[in-house]
Amino acid sequence: MKGLFKSKPRTPAELVRQTRDLLIYADRNTETREHKREEKMSELNKLILEMRSILYGVGGAEPLLEACSQLTQEFFKEGILRLLIISLHKLDLGARQDATHVVANLQRQRVNSYSIACDYLENNLDLLDILVLGYEDSDIALSYGAILRECIRHQSIARYILESDHMKKFFDYTQIPNFEIASDAAASFKELLTRHKSTVAEFLSRNYDWFFPEYNTKLMGSSNYITRRHAVKLLADMLLDRSNSAVMIRYVSSLDNMRILMNLLRDSHKNIQIEAFHVFKLFAANQNKPAEIVNILVTNKSKLLRFFDDFNFDKVDEQFEADKAQVINEIAILEPKDIPCATLDKHVIQC
Repeated sequence: MKGLFKSKPRTPAELVRQTRDLLIYADRNTETREHKREEKMSELNKLILEMRSILYGVGGAEPLLEACSQLTQEFFKEGILRLLIISLHKLDLGARQDATHVVANLQRQRVNSYSIACDYLENNLDLLDILVLGYEDSDIALSYGAILRECIRHQSIARYILESDHMKKFFDYTQIPNFEIASDAAASFKELLTRHKSTVAEFLSRNYDWFFPEYNTKLMGSSNYITRRHAVKLLADMLLDRSNSAVMIRYVSSLDNMRILMNLLRDSHKNIQIEAFHVFKLFAANQNKPAEIVNILVTNKSKLLRFFDDFNFDKVDEQFEADKAQVINEIAILEPKDIPCATLDKHVIQC
């Protein structure tokens, strides 16, 4: 008999409406009766879990496309994303994780080949400001970071952040003492600088004069091993991307930039040396090297050749060996150009 009185499943519209009401309740925080508040927050947790179940399916079953479509339309029509972001810190850890999964899934949902999530965010750009600044709140930083990366899936949203003052904040966020938060910020920073190729190329070209000096000083020159390693790896990813070829040529035509990479080649950590090599090889391969770069390489030729002769992976890597051979050959055939050559002893490779 018990099975005859099961409650009827809520429709997506009912689910969203009840969630909205409880999120407003959670945000106002005017309830003085503790048991009543716990009851309502428990119901909110169930509603969020129910939304997650619709979007991801239950027990291995595939989600129903019609239900997902209805939920997506109702969710953004009622402005639940704003309420959820504002109230996220008031949810318990389990509900917060479920909410993050819901938001992540909704960024990928398309209704009639149209991204409702992208349209909503474009009309509510202040939510991106809230998410980025969340890195300054240790309680909510990881949840906001996960949501931020899903929003960055949309090119227009990534462009908004790239063009905002928030980009300068990431140089500090990636070095926050809390390792988990710093790593999460680094993941968001990388996503911004690698996902949308044409937008990233445009950003780097227009902002070269401030971006790379900041990058070199704060990240490549950091005293923190993890920061340096992530920075030089990301730099290689950016410069080796064909979309950024113009920026790459500009970067490898700078003597100051080459000095930084020569120093990183001497780093005490092998992993950083290897990552630095992948950038340094671009300086060596540049067929239009400025005279000052040529003369520094020529002045240090014998030391550089000895250094690279002994520079090896612990394991065999055919591509690395091929790249190293090319670097050695490019340096070996260099001849000085007719300008005064200033030897920079402090930038000589110590063998």
